[in-house]
Amino acid sequence: MITIIDYKSGNLKSISNGFKKIGEEFQITDDIDLISNAKHLVLPGVGAFGSAMENLEPFRKVIEEHVRDDKPFLGVCLGQQVLMGESEESSNVHGLDLFKGHCEYLPEGVKIPHMGWNRLDVVKKSPILEGVDKEYFYFVHSYHVIPDDDDIIAGTCDYGIDVVASLSQNNLFSTQFHPEKSGKAGLKILKNFVNIKE
Repeated sequence: MITIIDYKSGNLKSISNGFKKIGEEFQITDDIDLISNAKHLVLPGVGAFGSAMENLEPFRKVIEEHVRDDKPFLGVCLGQQVLMGESEESSNVHGLDLFKGHCEYLPEGVKIPHMGWNRLDVVKKSPILEGVDKEYFYFVHSYHVIPDDDDIIAGTCDYGIDVVASLSQNNLFSTQFHPEKSGKAGLKILKNFVNIKE
């Protein structure tokens, strides 16, 4: 059973349809007890860093405990960005700080937002990226993550700069792209996540 956190900032229908397509049971909930007992947690996200963190505050502790217990966790799009410590988008707002680093606005000279299909280059072995190197994924974002430690970068894409497309550390995973909107390759990532054991 996959548990999708409903914190009023995620594209719940889109991500749930992805799990539906692979035949995986899921629940969408804002119930702390259900989230606390989840085996696999998913944090989707659309919108602004600051408002997302305001909505996530009641869930901060249970998310931290889930990750500390090394249970599988997947952040998607804004769900990747809020895993960082901070973002230029919302100064003085503390992220979940589960990945050390920050978010920056995409640089001048590239089209903003980064919207459309881009090829994934896997740069580190990660269970969620098994079998998807050089596949194309769908991106929609204006900010990108800058981790303190390059060793947690699992995938990048070339958008005039190397954009961090995926992070991986123990059983904590994230993607800047939307796997649920990325066809067969995206569904493969969701299947990979489902198959990760605690």
